Amino acid sequence: MKNNSSSNSNGTKLILLHPYILKQGSSHRLWLLAFVSLLTLVFLLTLIYTRESSTSTSSYSITTTIAASTTVQLPKHVMTTLLHYASNANTTEKMSYNDLKLITDVLRKCPTPCNFLVFGLTHETLLWRALNNHGRTAFVDENRYYAAYMEEKHPEIEAYDVQYTTKLNEMQELIATVKEQAQNECRPVQNLLFSECKLGINDLPNQFYDVDWDVILVDGPRGHWPTAPGRMAAIFTAGVLARSKKGGGGGGVGSSKTHVFVHDYNLEPQRVCSEEFLCRENLVEENGILGHFVVERMDEGSVQFCRDDNKSSNNSTVEEKSAS
Repeated sequence: MKNNSSSNSNGTKLILLHPYILKQGSSHRLWLLAFVSLLTLVFLLTLIYTRESSTSTSSYSITTTIAASTTVQLPKHVMTTLLHYASNANTTEKMSYNDLKLITDVLRKCPTPCNFLVFGLTHETLLWRALNNHGRTAFVDENRYYAAYMEEKHPEIEAYDVQYTTKLNEMQELIATVKEQAQNECRPVQNLLFSECKLGINDLPNQFYDVDWDVILVDGPRGHWPTAPGRMAAIFTAGVLARSKKGGGGGGVGSSKTHVFVHDYNLEPQRVCSEEFLCRENLVEENGILGHFVVERMDEGSVQFCRDDNKSSNNSTVEEKSAS
């Protein structure tokens, strides 16, 4: 019996696996899997971050390039060439070279983006849009059909039509009304969108009145006959927009000053209204046909267009008393 059991024990081998050994092998495999997963996650995150960083850098570079390119004005010789052909066009309804140059010199010095408002669609319309190529140029005209035609033919043109209710033969009466209502509806500082002043243009788009206009040209509406609308409303509106400007000082973007040009300044209606609403003390240059005013922003609550209003009124009173 002892021999049989001995031979059996030699022929059979038993292998016992302790539960701890099984657990230890599984634990190693789990740690290895976790480590590989962590390396994969780190690799993916690094790849994503690198691509996003590259994209952001490229976007910033493109944005910077575009911003830099939009601040470049037209070369001076290009401006001169445009003025030459515009002033030598075969039409009688055009500005002279000297008039064009005065306005162009101001536009050339106007920092980008320059907001340029023009009353009147004229022979120079495309010229003004081209000279202010990186700014905003808006046109206001009394003929809605012509404004629509210009926008259709030249999609880059921003034109608005207004209905003038004034008449040239009522100029003195309208000026007197403005003086009477200078503390109310015809204040020199206000949002004309909500104004009922007879000389205020209040039917343009709402956002129009929130723009700080850097340069304003009054070259419309057309007509110098008694029942024509005259340019009283355009000059008054230009004066209010300039004084209601929200920009600060400095002469650049956000400047407190607005350059206002009045074409046909040699004609009495333009000259009289300019002296009333743009003021003689703001006249910096004139060449007979074109008047150039620089109007500064006023504080809200101001009730005088010109600093010499009181003096003029006192002189008129003295003269009336002397005459009587």
